[in-house]
Amino acid sequence: MKSFTFFELEYSKKAVENNIKNAPTPEVEDNLRLLVEHLLDPLREQYGKPIIIGSGFRNEKVNKLVGGVKNSQHKSGCAADLQTGSITENRKLAKLLAESGLPFDQLIDEQNFHWVHVSYDPSGYQRREILRITNKGTKRITAKEL
Repeated sequence: MKSFTFFELEYSKKAVENNIKNAPTPEVEDNLRLLVEHLLDPLREQYGKPIIIGSGFRNEKVNKLVGGVKNSQHKSGCAADLQTGSITENRKLAKLLAESGLPFDQLIDEQNFHWVHVSYDPSGYQRREILRITNKGTKRITAKEL
């Protein structure tokens, strides 16, 4: 883990505000390590600029507080929401990932690139699914549509 720490991946402002311990199990830490080694560190190297983890691991309570879906990959340490500091750069980051050949399970444009959700399946099987989530719902898209 070159560019990211467990602290970044486990920190949750909502957990702190609500006095909830958001500590992952050893299995979840293993998944976070795989997410970083196979996806986040290589993406950071290709992007060449800092990437902020807006949300990484979320336990059940934190996931509910933030409105996460029941089967969220965040709960198993397999996903992170990324930010770069601007919507324009978030879009560039998503496009880079989609075109990079890096192994991702899901890449999601959330709310017009307010953040970019990425996930890695520790089984090794990656769907390379690209989605866009807006107020109107979720739509499968192609890399060209990013």
